[in-house]
Order: sequence, then structure tokens, then C-alpha cells
Amino acid sequence: MTQQIEDKPAGFFSARARGWHVDAFWMLLSLVIVLVLWELVVIVFGFPGHLLPRPLAVVHSVIEHWETIVENSWETTLAVLAGYILAVVFAVPIAILIVISPQVERLLYPPLVATQSIPKIALAPLFIVWFGFGIETKVSVAFLICFFPIVVDTIVGLRSIDPSLIQLARSMGASPRRIFLKLRLPGALPSMFGGLKVASALAVVGALTGEYIASDSGLGYILLSASGEMNTSLLFGVLIVLSVLAMVFFYAIELLEKLLIPWHVSQRSHVQ
Repeated sequence: MTQQIEDKPAGFFSARARGWHVDAFWMLLSLVIVLVLWELVVIVFGFPGHLLPRPLAVVHSVIEHWETIVENSWETTLAVLAGYILAVVFAVPIAILIVISPQVERLLYPPLVATQSIPKIALAPLFIVWFGFGIETKVSVAFLICFFPIVVDTIVGLRSIDPSLIQLARSMGASPRRIFLKLRLPGALPSMFGGLKVASALAVVGALTGEYIASDSGLGYILLSASGEMNTSLLFGVLIVLSVLAMVFFYAIELLEKLLIPWHVSQRSHVQ
């Protein structure tokens, strides 16, 4: 029995390591396929470089402007992190209040839905007046775009628990606080992480939108500059950097999910 208990973690982690190797292989394979198809499209259809550059031209452009891209990537990354963290800090407590109190739900939920329907680019004049051309505008747009999916998925998760479990806990004398911490919150984590992963990609979109609105730095500013100069190779290079940044944030949240809820079926299925 002791030997079985000791062998189980080793088997678990080795299976998970094999899962990571498989994921990395398929990710690399998909990247190679995209690059090959890209190269073939350029060759077969004879697109000129200013319309669709070849992959090697994009790589060369990224290397040529590497220092500028790295410097401005930090600006965009900071805006993404700040907007995302602010969205989590505000969205999760508001979702908890909405689930706990019907009055709060009637008071807050309609305005949340209404504000979500407003295109964020339409708020550009207000952001410029309120925050100017600094990083605050980028953080604000990232915050607004991330906020709603986190709220909605957290509410769905908190309400998805089986009512019979709550009744059983109450019959055993569990306090509302203990029921929330031991039943509702753990049960809501899978849905919450779903919203967090969606918001992790949207945060990059929000920061980029903020840089389009009002900024003199960041990857969005480089995109605008490259577009004005008709530097298509640099445009594609910055877009690839943005994609990598979004993937890094997404997989960071996914890794956190694996660490916090290894018991969930979505995680256990990866190691079988």
C-alpha cells in the first residue's frame, strides 16, 4: 500500500510531463505548417512584398528593429498586466456580491450589460480628456475589455454548485462563510478560470486599442508608424510579437489553473 501511494505522484507528474511534451510538439508542428503555407501562398500567387512579405523578410525586419520592439513591448506588457489585474480585483468581488444579494444583482447587472455593449473605441474622447496620452488610457481600455467576461464566468461558476450539497452542508451545521469557502468558491474555480483565460487574451487587445487611441509608445504605436511607412514586414513582425505575448499570458493562466485545480476533470483528462 505504501509503495502504491509513493508511486502515484511520480506517475502523475511523469504523465503530465509527457502531456507537456506532446503539447509542445503539436504547437511547433502547427507553427511550421503555418510558415510553410505562408511561403507557398507568396510564391504561388506572386504577392509583392508590400502586400504580403515572405516569412524570412518578417524575421529580418524583427531582428533589424529588435531593440525598438523590446523597449515598446515592456510598455504594452505593463499596460496589459495592470488592466488585467485591476479587472480581476474588481470583477470577482462584484460577482460574489451579485450572487449573494439579489438586490445588488438588480442594481448592478443591467448597467454592466449596458456598458459592455458600448464599443470601447467610442470612449476614446473621454479617455483622452480623463487620462491624457499616458499609460492610464491603455490600462483603462484593457480593464474594461477584461472586466465583463470575468464577472459573467465567476457568476456562472458560483451558481453552478449542486443545491443538494449546500443543503447537506447546512444540515451538518456549516456556516454560510464555510459553505462559501469550502463549496461555492472551489466549485466556481473552473468557470472562473475560463473567464480569466478569455480575459488574458482580451487584455492584449485592450492595451493595443488604448495605444491606437492615444499613445506615443508601445507595440500599437509601432504598428501605426509601420503602417504610415508602408513597412509591411515590420507590421507582420509586430503582430507576431503580439500573438506571442497573448499566448504567454494565456498559458500562464492555464498553468495556474493546473496548479490550483488539479482535481477537476478537465485537468485529470490530460494525464490519463
